[in-house]
Amino acid sequence: MKESDDTFNERYSRQIKLPQMGIEGQQRLRDARVLIIGMGGLGSPAALYLASAGVGQLVISDFDRVELSNLQRQIIHREATIGEPKAESARLTLNEINSSVRVTAIDWQLSDDELTQQIDLADVVLDCCDNFETRFAVNDTCIAVGTPLVSGAAIRFEGQLLTVEPGKSDSPCYRCLFPEEGFAETCSVEGVLSPIVGVIGVLQALEAVKLISGAGVPLTGHLLLFDGLSGVFTRMKLRQDPACVCCAS
Repeated sequence: MKESDDTFNERYSRQIKLPQMGIEGQQRLRDARVLIIGMGGLGSPAALYLASAGVGQLVISDFDRVELSNLQRQIIHREATIGEPKAESARLTLNEINSSVRVTAIDWQLSDDELTQQIDLADVVLDCCDNFETRFAVNDTCIAVGTPLVSGAAIRFEGQLLTVEPGKSDSPCYRCLFPEEGFAETCSVEGVLSPIVGVIGVLQALEAVKLISGAGVPLTGHLLLFDGLSGVFTRMKLRQDPACVCCAS
């Protein structure tokens, strides 16, 4: 549904009042396209807040179906959509929150040329997936086509956040931090507290808003760690790996 100027100004009035945002920043959100990979614990709050904040187009990708065990933390889904594709379940919720946002639901796994095309079309990509294979593929493609990436992860009581702006010398990518080989811990095995994914997913949405609107300073070049048991955030300065096979060149 196309918003009138009056509806636009009223809906987003609290953001427009912010001097760092203003009507110009809000219009940038309206014109933006964000790709979210994963509609689970991280993608759920990220998508909800981006739709609420007024991002004009959301492309949401997830090939899983809603399960009962998801509802503990994946707040975009409902009991009524158990068994349905997560992408479609999320689209229904997002349309109820903000009908002016165009939501494209992709309920199959993006790969190869299709993944490249979707990342190239996006202004920002949010990596909200739960496996290293997808993380590396998304990271590599974002670097290749030059699309900013906000990568989040959470497990047990811990979370982390990384923002990558390809082409910047002070912006290490995901491969600079983590080797591709090795055992990947999962929430299904280790467990996770539901608010932890909420914290990280909301911060991913915040990073996307900053990158699009120009408000504030993104976390580029830093790794943000969150310890939910102590309530402590730790921000670490990172350096690009000169031997990184993805971004060093």
